[in-house]
Amino acid sequence: MANDHGDEIAAIAEPVERIHVQPKTEADSPSSRSSTGQQSSRDANHHAIKHGIPEVVDSSATGNHSAVTGANRHEDQAHRTFLQRIQAKGFLRFVLTRQFWIILLLGQILALCITSTNTFSSLLATEGTNIPAFQTFFNYVLLNVVYTSFTLYKYGIKGWARLVYKDGWKYFLFAFADVEGNYFTVLAYRYTTILSAQLINFWAIVVVVIVSLIFLKVRYRITQYAGILVCIAGMGLLISSDHITGANTTPGSDPLKGDLFALLGATFYGLANVVEEYLLSKRPLYEVIGQLAFYAMIINGVQAGIFDRSSFRTAVWNSDVGGYLTGFTLILSLFYSIAPLVFRMASAAFFNISLLTANFWGTIIGVKAFGLTIHWLYPIAFVLIIVGLVVYFLTEGIMGEAVKPWLGRDQEAGVKGLGTARRMKEERGKEGMVAETEAPRQGIV
Repeated sequence: MANDHGDEIAAIAEPVERIHVQPKTEADSPSSRSSTGQQSSRDANHHAIKHGIPEVVDSSATGNHSAVTGANRHEDQAHRTFLQRIQAKGFLRFVLTRQFWIILLLGQILALCITSTNTFSSLLATEGTNIPAFQTFFNYVLLNVVYTSFTLYKYGIKGWARLVYKDGWKYFLFAFADVEGNYFTVLAYRYTTILSAQLINFWAIVVVVIVSLIFLKVRYRITQYAGILVCIAGMGLLISSDHITGANTTPGSDPLKGDLFALLGATFYGLANVVEEYLLSKRPLYEVIGQLAFYAMIINGVQAGIFDRSSFRTAVWNSDVGGYLTGFTLILSLFYSIAPLVFRMASAAFFNISLLTANFWGTIIGVKAFGLTIHWLYPIAFVLIIVGLVVYFLTEGIMGEAVKPWLGRDQEAGVKGLGTARRMKEERGKEGMVAETEAPRQGIV
């Protein structure tokens, strides 16, 4: 008898690969059953299974589930590996990427914009129109029309009002630093020599580095410091060339006052650059530029009304002046629209050293516009600055400075916008993850 029962058990156990016991539910309690006892065999078997009779489950489903789980686990590991790979530092890793050359090109476009606005300012002065504060007012008006309008479209009136109420003070201080940086820098050239003003403008780079180190916890590498010094050396050659040719030796009416204005302008300018980099890393581009333009328009308008009244009355107004003002406004607005991409993809420090080539481009334009000649030191100085820009990124990872240290390891505290590390990680991740996971997943059925 014992052997017979053993054979029966063996017969049942042989096809069973997994036993699954379903828990008893309230719906299957004795009180819920029909009192007639007239149930079909299918219903009886259904209740029997729910009451705990062993259910035979096909092992193929379990195998597929394990395979998918393994694939997901491998994909997570591949994602972590990919993030570590793109954040790793290495010699020439970033310089050989497309992103570096885009940043380099954008930096030179910005330098050309600065040169062009300076050229238009010189042409306005030649016509007898010297209104430095008032002429930048139109730039802020245009930016306000474009970016604040789009912000209102995205947020609505109530959303924009909440933004102004909550963060308006931050953007007001940012706009104040930007307006005063531009104003005092232009004002300095009235009182001091061009050479002195250019030398003091280097202070903006120092301000950017110091403020970034202290408040944003940025840690520059040796190659970055070296790159900055090489760029400054190139700028030194440009200034020396101007001094040799006598292009920057025009005496100032009050050198001490002019030097102080230049120092103040460089300080405001450096602070504004760092604040803009920080805000752009956390907020949408249209919001930051829209708020900057909104408050800067008010500040600049008041300042122009106070300090440029006499200049405005004596200014010459004709079709040429109108054309110069239009060109100045459009190019400066383009500058303010491109600069955020450099702040996001690189940094405020790289932004400032990129602009050091403006003097070179200014001379190139001046050859046609003002009949200037190019000294033999100019090409050498330009190449030296470009070499400095390359040295600056010599040992960066393939993400460069797009990864901001104040946004967290995975940049989770940052906005996912154009030029940000979060956006670039997702785009590269879609390509990199396929490469990392494709080979192992080919064996999954």
